[in-house]
Amino acid sequence: MQARLIHRFLQCLLIAFCLMATDLRAADDLRAMVDALGGGSFQQNQKQVEALAKTGDPKIVPALEALAEGDLYQRKADGTVFIVKPAGANFKLIDALTGDEVGEEAKAALEKVKVNNGLRRVIRGALGGLTLMSPDTSVRLQAAGTILRTPTADALDGVETALAAETDGAVKAMLEKARAAAILVSDRPVAEKKAAVATVAQTGGRDSLSLLSAALASADESLRPDIEIGIQQIEDQLALWAAGQNIWYGLSLGSVLLLAAIGLAITFGVMGIINMAHGEMVMLGAYTTFVVQQVIRTSFPGLFDWSLAIALPLAFLVTGAVGLVMERGIIRFLYGRPLETLLATWGVSLILQQAVRSIFGPTNQEVGNPSWMSGAFELGGLTVTWNRMWIILFSLAVFAFLLFLLKKTPMGLQMRAVTQNRRMASSMGIRTPWVDALTFALGSGIAGIAGVALSQIDNVSPNLGQGYIIDSFMVVVFGGVGNLWGTLVGAFSLGILNKVLEPYAGAVLGKILVLVLIILFIQKRPRGLFALKGRAVEA
Repeated sequence: MQARLIHRFLQCLLIAFCLMATDLRAADDLRAMVDALGGGSFQQNQKQVEALAKTGDPKIVPALEALAEGDLYQRKADGTVFIVKPAGANFKLIDALTGDEVGEEAKAALEKVKVNNGLRRVIRGALGGLTLMSPDTSVRLQAAGTILRTPTADALDGVETALAAETDGAVKAMLEKARAAAILVSDRPVAEKKAAVATVAQTGGRDSLSLLSAALASADESLRPDIEIGIQQIEDQLALWAAGQNIWYGLSLGSVLLLAAIGLAITFGVMGIINMAHGEMVMLGAYTTFVVQQVIRTSFPGLFDWSLAIALPLAFLVTGAVGLVMERGIIRFLYGRPLETLLATWGVSLILQQAVRSIFGPTNQEVGNPSWMSGAFELGGLTVTWNRMWIILFSLAVFAFLLFLLKKTPMGLQMRAVTQNRRMASSMGIRTPWVDALTFALGSGIAGIAGVALSQIDNVSPNLGQGYIIDSFMVVVFGGVGNLWGTLVGAFSLGILNKVLEPYAGAVLGKILVLVLIILFIQKRPRGLFALKGRAVEA
């Protein structure tokens, strides 16, 4: 019994030794193939790269990538090939197969393995085939996508081999598209190319359009009609997505206009005050964000992602306090005198701008995006940035909060009562002067939190508010003075209209056309889209 156990142990040891010897021989053969790249011509190296690719060993990927980038060198003394990185006057040597650092060598002791465009094409095909067989699904998907965007006939065999072995549905679908793209640039029969044209056209996108356009130049007469139909199909699809992108940009602009105008809807729409300093409230909110981020950067860098959450209440308090001082110090003496109110608030806007210039300087200030507001994502053919997405959601949240405040709270009830009949509200015990003050402070505070949002997509400078004041008045007047729902519809309508007109008329002329259309509209409906019913605001 003991003898049999010893015999089996010796057998296992012998098998393990044989397998180890086989692996060592395979590694030596692979290293010899990589070293052979150092002394060959371009044509010889193309064949050598193809031979390396046929091994299917992923260890050769770094060496091939380094060769394509011009970072593969041969040591003159023994012909060994290394991946190199600059290290002062020397080169740092990296093993071409293991990736381990193996020392340094003088630059004069090494000779670069030369590469041309033809060899790079072969390398791309080889790398595509190797990464297509990777055990990592994401690597295979990325490799298939790369071949789809930059197809070559050399990659076709590797794609078909990977397609036959692929089990993941998403990767398989991408490989089908990559195969079709590679067939278009190959010498395959016309029947296969027709099927490939249909697949590429169904894939859509600008890369597919470029691929079909390039194929059209050298296509057979029998294939040209199919390619032209595919090109037209993609162009129609792109035009539809472009229209959708313009609508998205319009919604994004509309959310910005809503944020800038919603505070004005209270001070102008509800109170009847023409506040030319409203834009400066937006500007003060943006500068509050800048100050908060500066403090966080210098003292609490780990809290940067929370900077906007900290800045929102502070901006509301700062601008609300400025608005309260304005109302108590200036505006309460000018109710019922719109021209004087306009001139007084314009003077306040100039004072605030100059004060900010004196404190922070006239140049733009840096306000960063938190990580959760950075970047973008693809939605079909649309590119959606996270900062715009969050601003749309934030503007709708502010609108809902303000609507709830006006409709469901005692303060909102008092504001509406003073708006509809000041004398009756006063006789019922409502302190109308303080309702006016708090209403104006609320509108200014909302402008401040609008500035926090706008700091994420616009330059923070003393002139920030001037870019939105006219548009804000247009939104309020177009939607219906004093109607929050009108402000919402007006903001998004004008935002979409601006972006739809821009591709045809340009940004400046498009804005002029919008202004003309609003003037014509107001001629027909002087009280806007949603006119308030009931008594007018009394002085």
